[in-house]
Amino acid sequence: MERNNLYPVFLKLSSLRVLIVGGGYVAEEKLHFLLKSSPDANVKMVATFFREGTARLAGEYKIELVERAYRENDLTGHQMVIVATDNEALNGDIYHQCKAHNILVNVADNPPFCDFYMGGIVTKGNVKIAISTNGKSPTTAKRLRQFFEEVIPEKVDEMVINLDAYRKTLKGDFEQKMEKLNELTKGLTDKNDLK
Repeated sequence: MERNNLYPVFLKLSSLRVLIVGGGYVAEEKLHFLLKSSPDANVKMVATFFREGTARLAGEYKIELVERAYRENDLTGHQMVIVATDNEALNGDIYHQCKAHNILVNVADNPPFCDFYMGGIVTKGNVKIAISTNGKSPTTAKRLRQFFEEVIPEKVDEMVINLDAYRKTLKGDFEQKMEKLNELTKGLTDKNDLK
């Protein structure tokens, strides 16, 4: 059986600089996806045109829009780039430029040109779950996201907040604290405990 070897991380997009190259539907979808999860993301977009919805979203979230053709120096100062143009040659050029500058890059709908994928995300307050299909089926990730949004109760955030407060009252070394928290949360997977 094939295995997903991706390592999931949660990035603080308010402290990283993200560049999106493109202004069409896919670029708008990528921007929406970023902002849904990280409304304080630090994003700049470069394209020869922007959809009306992109401009509206950018205005709402203070996203910098640069309306002109992409230039390699647009990469300066960015740690992450999302490429969403309909020009395959340009997409490939940007990918190689990002690699030369050690910048993480995702070329939309081109898995070999992706250092990362944008999977499905479920958010319930402080709890966030990322879903990956290893770039093979975004539709499956979407369906799993919808499933988990339904089955994980809103009350899970209250539980997390209470456990955080309790954790702060615990005495002892790290191992002792973990032992107490593990004992307290071992029934967490019991669906009846979360209702």
